Amino acid sequence: MDMIELTDRTALITGASRGIGAATARRLADYGAKVVLAARSGEHIETLAEAIRAAGGTADAVACDVTRYADVQAAVDRCVSTHGTLDILVNNAGLIEPITRLGDSDPDLWGRIADVNYKGVYHGLRAAIPMMERQGGGVIVNISSGAAVNALEGWSHYCSSKAAALMLTRSADKEYRDKGIRVVGLSPGTVATDMQVAIKESGINPVSQLDPAVHIPPEWPAEAIAWLCTDAGAPYAGTDFSLKTEEARALVGLVGS
Repeated sequence: MDMIELTDRTALITGASRGIGAATARRLADYGAKVVLAARSGEHIETLAEAIRAAGGTADAVACDVTRYADVQAAVDRCVSTHGTLDILVNNAGLIEPITRLGDSDPDLWGRIADVNYKGVYHGLRAAIPMMERQGGGVIVNISSGAAVNALEGWSHYCSSKAAALMLTRSADKEYRDKGIRVVGLSPGTVATDMQVAIKESGINPVSQLDPAVHIPPEWPAEAIAWLCTDAGAPYAGTDFSLKTEEARALVGLVGS
């Protein structure tokens, strides 16, 4: 596989304080991108940004709650004011807790998941697309899930919000592909993050019974995100690219990892 080259491209990653988001920030920086880390926890992302800079990369941190559109717009504006462009947006911020059946759910907490997982993606798209359209293109990767197309007990909030986000991916692709904007989803499978710890502790549905050894490291979806930002990712615009198959992992260069 050819070396991924993202030099001089500016990338904004939401939910960048841990898990897939943090791994993606590191990986995109490794490939030369100037990364802007966004998360509610300003302290955590500033520490990560400092580590990326210490390793020779270019990184900034901005506190951002994706449920507030003004925060997301401010993060996009920060990219443009600091680096001149916004070439890549990774809509990664996502929640699953509390895991519970519909009849036991707290309406406010259930709604909070929808605000982050669904409206947060919309806010990212709405803030980034006008800028990308003005500059002639860009790539937006929405972190998806197999839960977008499969109902799972205890996950009504997560499944429905991911399904809604998938439709946003398809809608944005239909509206802006001819403007040079690639919008694609990444369905990574189960990843060894704090989310899997919460799922295991819930004891609800078969996913909670999985052996932790089967979960892939967050560096794998990070590599897939970087790959989707290259020309190789173009054929998958408007779809969810799944990392669950050996064929997909081979395309990304993860076979033998």
